[in-house]
Amino acid sequence: MPFRSELPAPLLADMLGRLSTALAAGIDLRRAWAGETARSPARWRPALERVATALADGAPLGAALAAAGPAFPPFVRGMAAVGDQTGHEPETLRDVAETLRAAIRARRELRHSLAAPAFQLVVALAVVGILILIAGLLRDAEGRPVDLLGTGLAGPGGLARYAALVATAAAVAGGAFRLGLADWRRRGVVRAVVERVPVVGPAARAAEAAAWCRAAGLASGAGLPAGRLMRLAASVAPGLALDPDAVEESLRGGATLADVLRAAGRFPRRLVEMVDVGELTGTTAEALDRLAGEFDGEARRGLAAAARGAGFLVWLAVAGLIALVVFRIFSSYLGMLQDAAGGI
Repeated sequence: MPFRSELPAPLLADMLGRLSTALAAGIDLRRAWAGETARSPARWRPALERVATALADGAPLGAALAAAGPAFPPFVRGMAAVGDQTGHEPETLRDVAETLRAAIRARRELRHSLAAPAFQLVVALAVVGILILIAGLLRDAEGRPVDLLGTGLAGPGGLARYAALVATAAAVAGGAFRLGLADWRRRGVVRAVVERVPVVGPAARAAEAAAWCRAAGLASGAGLPAGRLMRLAASVAPGLALDPDAVEESLRGGATLADVLRAAGRFPRRLVEMVDVGELTGTTAEALDRLAGEFDGEARRGLAAAARGAGFLVWLAVAGLIALVVFRIFSSYLGMLQDAAGGI
């Protein structure tokens, strides 16, 4: 059983894109899926074979994807079911593939923006390790190792303890990140704190709004009712989830979708205004798609600025570390000279 239970987004996007092309060309769904199963990586083939079995039993694509368990994201399963019901499977799968590719591009740009500060952090940690190792080779007037960093770590033994501390800190940071992400989606304490952080908070909200707009626009273009639209949009942006039943009840009471989003107090004002205009003009899907691109741009610029700030802080920490080492070496040898002068 692979550690990751959900198909990677690039693999899924390419698969759905090819499947859309095959169906548009008139190829039978079961035959097209058999081709995708044969070319898929071995670790994901069992999930795709479960889909093939369900299709052979007569299940539509949405239900067949559900039979594979968590291998396919809820958004993909939901939109596949929409294609089944509307008879527009090729178009729906093509749009889902494009939506996945847009999300992939956004994540790739985020990783690129974080690459430089991450490299600087690794270099800084390596420099500290080298200094700890060198400290074991230096001796003061009494023959003791010179503690360059003031941490009590010196030599190979100190380096081993330092490596253990770094590994533990990395594991704790990874766990904290996962917990923080879950809390963000639940709109908990972490979200309340992050949203108040300059640059980072607005960028995170923009990225979430872009994902919601993209999914909601696709669902709206497929003609889904508001409740189902909310379910699909919430599957990619859990932090903006609303109760679908409550939304539909409000709409039956005479409210517009823009009114519902405004009353929730969770959505950016620009998003609510765009939905309002889209409802008046009948272009909600197109409006949300354009807005998703705008939010993506804001998220990229904000995260790039945050990455530059993180890189500067790492550089500042390295510069401070070097200054500390120079000062301690100078102090150590100054003390040795004073001791020697006092013995004359």
